[in-house]
Amino acid sequence: MSEDVSLLTEEAIADEIKALVEKWKDSEGNLIMICHGIQKHYGYVPRNVAKYVSEQINIPLARIYEILTFYNYFTMEPPAENNIAVCMGTACYLKGGGQLVEEIKRKLNLKGDQKYSADRKYKLEEVRCIGCCGLAPVITFNGDVSGRVVVDDISKFIEDKKD
Repeated sequence: MSEDVSLLTEEAIADEIKALVEKWKDSEGNLIMICHGIQKHYGYVPRNVAKYVSEQINIPLARIYEILTFYNYFTMEPPAENNIAVCMGTACYLKGGGQLVEEIKRKLNLKGDQKYSADRKYKLEEVRCIGCCGLAPVITFNGDVSGRVVVDDISKFIEDKKD
């Protein structure tokens, strides 16, 4: 990860998370359920919370990271105010997905593999497939799917949201 780790804040361990860990502590399959609860609460799984879980249920932190990195649902990065995902599956890639990524990077002044805008209002992700190949190229903006997107459409997603 090339992001500045100092930008990622340590989250306080919420009472809700402490109760969740206590509830699932001695149950089979507890780690998945705990991780789901953490993801739902914070919008991601903070590192310090993963460490807390490791200590509380007495499993190696590496085991938690195995789960977090195996399942696509989990993320260890805080969400941005606005999340943009550009499909880079075969159909979308061939119909201009790469140009959409470049335009978004240009508009947000993202360099290299940087994902977050400087103000952390936007996060750009390149995803493998959104499942709308017939609408290629496809992006999601805050979960809403848009198909047949062209470079000129990018402004409506970004500039309409800027303060």
